[in-house]
Amino acid sequence: MGRRRPDTPTLEEVAAHAGVGRGTVSRVVNNAAGVKDSTRQAVQRAIAELGYVPNLAARSLAGRGADAVALVMTEPDWRLFAEPFFSEIVRSLGDALADTGMQLLLTLVRSDAERRRFLEYARGGRVDGVLLMSVHAGDPLPDMLAEARLPTVLLGRRSGDEHVSYVDADNTGGARNAVSHLLGTGRRTIATITGPLDMYVAQCRLRGYREALAQAGLDAERSLIAEGDFTEESGRRAMARLIERHPDIDAVLAASDTTAAGALKALRGAGRRVPQDVAVIGFDDFPLAERTEPRLTTVRQPLAEIGRAMVRLLLEEMEEAAESSIAWRHVVLRTELVLRESA
Repeated sequence: MGRRRPDTPTLEEVAAHAGVGRGTVSRVVNNAAGVKDSTRQAVQRAIAELGYVPNLAARSLAGRGADAVALVMTEPDWRLFAEPFFSEIVRSLGDALADTGMQLLLTLVRSDAERRRFLEYARGGRVDGVLLMSVHAGDPLPDMLAEARLPTVLLGRRSGDEHVSYVDADNTGGARNAVSHLLGTGRRTIATITGPLDMYVAQCRLRGYREALAQAGLDAERSLIAEGDFTEESGRRAMARLIERHPDIDAVLAASDTTAAGALKALRGAGRRVPQDVAVIGFDDFPLAERTEPRLTTVRQPLAEIGRAMVRLLLEEMEEAAESSIAWRHVVLRTELVLRESA
């Protein structure tokens, strides 16, 4: 009584037949969300071909997944949540998850106590995966999640040797191309307003600025570099300092479109014409770039593609979560210089 007949296929045999992991078959059997349609169809074909009958008792014990993904904001500065980048990314992730049947839960994690609380929450099975954004250097949360074997994908990375799965844009190449464009139009006293330099994204954009100048045989003078925090007000203040230091400044690369908008305000206040006196280039290509005066030349990040790639990587990690070996996935997407009137 109760013994499995020797000709009854096992869950492992279905997984091998479909070419997927045991955990993926379990998710399909339990009708859980977070499995790609093509994978779900392959598992269902294998079930039909092998005549697999789920163990309903085990299925009821296993339960369903949470059918939810947490989007975790780790930015300690509340002001930055008003920046367009956050709303654009949330929209792109929501769009990418729309067809999966999974809920997107937004949470803020800004302290050690909040990290510990969120880790316990996630380990309690309340979410199937975690998307992280605005992660600063040294933040231990991605490692805590990885050690707990919770599927996790970062937007950007903490350093050049990041091992947790991430999706990023080519920030160095985008900044390098922007400065090369400025050099090609005859600009020579080119400044930059960075993002917060404890973030790898800001370091990469600064590196691209320096590389382009070096390739042209020019030095990136320290006095031509002003640190900001991606906000409009920091761009205005930094631009005012740069004008004071270098009255002959003729171009500036800003680390974000909102920073560039602040730089435009400072230039207007100083009586400088854009682009005749000073050319300005931003980074992101938010709708804001079409509304500045003049319209902003900027480096476009493919935000919709970033959202889709993050969700794709997370679903892949969720499908393989029961496997003994999971590969980290690192995706870097191309950027594009969009020419408008400011440069």
